[in-house]
Amino acid sequence: MTFSLGRFSHPDASARLPRDVIVLGVIAFFVMVGFGVVVPVLPVFVRSFNVGYTEVGAVVAAFALMRLLVTPFVGRLIDRGGERTVLAIGIGIVAVSSGLVGVAQSYPELLLLRGAGGIGSAMFSVSAMTLLLGSASEGQRGRAMGFYQGGFLIGGMAGPAVGGVLAAISLRAPFFFYAGTLLLAGLVGLFLLQPPRSRVERHDTPRVPLGTVLRDRRFIAACLANFAQGWGSMGVRSALIPVLVVELLHETPTWTGIAFAIAAVAQTIALGPAGRFVDTIGRRPAIIAAYSAGAVLLMAIPFVNSLWLLIVLLCLYGVAAAFMGTAPAASVGDAAGPRNATPVALFSAFSDAGAIVGPLVAGALLDAFSYPAAFASAAVLMAAAALYGLRMPRAEASTRAGMR
Repeated sequence: MTFSLGRFSHPDASARLPRDVIVLGVIAFFVMVGFGVVVPVLPVFVRSFNVGYTEVGAVVAAFALMRLLVTPFVGRLIDRGGERTVLAIGIGIVAVSSGLVGVAQSYPELLLLRGAGGIGSAMFSVSAMTLLLGSASEGQRGRAMGFYQGGFLIGGMAGPAVGGVLAAISLRAPFFFYAGTLLLAGLVGLFLLQPPRSRVERHDTPRVPLGTVLRDRRFIAACLANFAQGWGSMGVRSALIPVLVVELLHETPTWTGIAFAIAAVAQTIALGPAGRFVDTIGRRPAIIAAYSAGAVLLMAIPFVNSLWLLIVLLCLYGVAAAFMGTAPAASVGDAAGPRNATPVALFSAFSDAGAIVGPLVAGALLDAFSYPAAFASAAVLMAAAALYGLRMPRAEASTRAGMR
């Protein structure tokens, strides 16, 4: 490890990404293509059972809620069965439950099946990130997370277009398509991921005790950042901007999809540079800068007076989100070490919690006050994450003893 002008560089910062990282990126693409097909169709499909909008929200919430409830326990499953086994089972659960949604005959069936899908999603996401952080070295974690998230983003952009075509055929067809893409993802993992290591070899590096990880400022900063990211990006941004486009800017809902798609392209382009920045400049400056920018941009969004200005702000937020998605995850890998699933599960749970609570609080603030108040709830958390980032160690190669 060498230091100069406040930077740190790892000997393997420019080395080729491991094979498992590439494979996990491909798996992420197939998973997200199917998910992107289902998401726009799901509310309409739920309404076809002659239920109200509350029931529609319950189906969406059931998936996220089960993810949140199950995620803290996935670490133990991984410790016993291994990352690849839990990943395969998780994908299988989501595939089967999604296929059964396509043949569901009642609303309770649909609700239960989407909840089961949330359980499988938690198993997949935690095991995939644990395997990713364990496969990549310390100097590759930023780029590895960038590549992995790139698979999600590209798949997410392709999915809705396919979903529109399938929905024209049948509202049930997208769920069968989703099950098919998950089957492909499972086959890719089965045949292309490296064979499981023996239990002795997997634990050849002493595991960092959970209590030590929980006291590590890098881990605390990452969890706070992930909570703010879940609240701001997956909660407030996704929940309120579609309403803002229609009610304040007086545009059609189609423009929301276009704006999000353009921002996703900007985020995808930024992932490569963000990963390299995180690996060569550091996690700390990436978190401080990205979350500070995110706070400012979220506060600016409710004051826009044109669609094109909103698109510009969303693109800038997408660039910041590229850093938000790579730096905290890399920090978790630095604090927890390789193949330490429980801290990864806790880190993931913070994002789910923010995504569930964020829309509820922001919606209540919008009803009681205004759009700026609703967006401020996320901006305050983003600013808090940036401020806590100042407590992270400057020399990220310092010994673990000096990081608490």
